[in-house]
Amino acid sequence: MLYYLFEFLENNYDLPGARLFQYISFRAAFAIILSLLISMIFGKRIILFLQRKQIGESVRELGLKGQKEKAGTPTMGGLIIIMSTLIPVLLLAQLNNIYVILLIVTTIWMGVIGFLDDYIKISKKNKEGLEGKFKIVGQIGLGIFVGAVMYFHPDVTVRSDNKVTTTNNVQMISETSPEEKSTTTTIPFFKNNELDYTRAISWISEGAKSYAWLIFIPVVIFIVTAVSNGANLTDGIDGLAAGTSAIIVLTLGIFAWVSGNVFFSDYLNVMNIPRSGEMTVFIAAFAGALVGFLWYNTYPAQVFMGDTGSLTIGGIIAVIAIATRKELLIPILCGIFFIENLSVILQVGWFKYTKKRTGQGRRIFLMSPLHHHYQKLGFHESKIAVRFWIIGILLAVMTIVTLKIR
Repeated sequence: MLYYLFEFLENNYDLPGARLFQYISFRAAFAIILSLLISMIFGKRIILFLQRKQIGESVRELGLKGQKEKAGTPTMGGLIIIMSTLIPVLLLAQLNNIYVILLIVTTIWMGVIGFLDDYIKISKKNKEGLEGKFKIVGQIGLGIFVGAVMYFHPDVTVRSDNKVTTTNNVQMISETSPEEKSTTTTIPFFKNNELDYTRAISWISEGAKSYAWLIFIPVVIFIVTAVSNGANLTDGIDGLAAGTSAIIVLTLGIFAWVSGNVFFSDYLNVMNIPRSGEMTVFIAAFAGALVGFLWYNTYPAQVFMGDTGSLTIGGIIAVIAIATRKELLIPILCGIFFIENLSVILQVGWFKYTKKRTGQGRRIFLMSPLHHHYQKLGFHESKIAVRFWIIGILLAVMTIVTLKIR
C-alpha cells in the first residue's frame, strides 16, 4: 500500500524521497526491519494471549530429556510469523505482482491448514490433530493451484537471451529478448543447465507439448507436499525449524533478486524471470519474521510455532523455489528437511521390513526424526540446533556456488 502511495506522490507532487519506494532493495531492507520489529514487539503480546487462553503444548511421553518441562508452553506461535510477514508485504510490495499473490495465497492457505491442526490438538485434546488425509488434500490443493498459475498465467514468463553490453564501464541493455511461456527449470552443476518439462511428454508427438501441465503440476504437488512435511518434521526441538528456514529463505532471496535483475542474470548466465525480483520484498519480510520468532523460540522456548508455522514455512519455501525455477536445488538447499524426512522413511520402512521377515521390528536410529536420535545419544537440544544451522549454512553456500559451477 505504501508502494502505491509513494508512487502517487512521486508522479503527482514530486515528493522528495518518494522514488526510494521504487527500488526493490530499499523496500526489501525496510521489510526485513519492519517484520523483525513486529515479531519481536507484538510476539510477546501474542505469547501472553496464548498463555491466558491456555493454548499450550501437550507433550507425548517419548523418554527425551527435558521433555516434561515443555508441557504447557504456548503453541500456535506460527501466527507471529504469518502476521509479521503479511503486514510488511501488504505495505511495501506490489500487490498486483503474480508472484507476490502466489506467496500471499500460500501463506494463508497453509496457515489455515496448520491452524486447524493445532486447534484440534488443543481443543479436542487429540495429539494427532487434523487427520493426515485432510492435510494431504490441502497440500495437493495448493500444489494444483500453484502449478496451474505457474503454467497458465500470462505473467509467468522467462527471457532467454537478453543482450547486455558495457560501454565506458557502464552496463546497458542493447537488446531485450521477448518474454515467453516456458516450463524450463535449472539443473545444478551442468553446463547447459536447463531442463524443460515438456521433454517428458514431447516424445509422444509434437502436439503433446501442450499437455506438459500433466507432468508439471504433479511435480509441483510433490514438491509442495514434501517440503511442507519436511519443515513440519524438523520442528521438533527449540529453534531448529525457524533457524534452518531463515537460512534457506535468505538464500532463495538471492536467487529471486538475481533472476529478476537483467544485468546479474546475464552476468551469471542464469534464467531471467521478469517480475520475479518483487519476491525479494516478501522473502525479506519472511526472513525477518523467522528471525524475530527465533528470539522467543530458542532454548528454552517461550513459544512453539506449531503446525500453523511449520506447514506454512515449508509451503512458502517450496513455492519460492518453484517460482525462481530452482526446485531441483531443494535436496541441497533444504538438505536438513530432506534428511529429517528420509530418516523417518528409513526408520519406518526398515522396522516394517524386519518385522515381516523376522517377526521383530528393528530400528536404524534410536528415534526419528534424526534430531531425536541425537537427543537420545545425550546431546543437548541447543547444541543439536546450532550444529544443524551450521550444516544449513554450508548447504546454502553450496547452493549459491551452483550459480557459477557448471
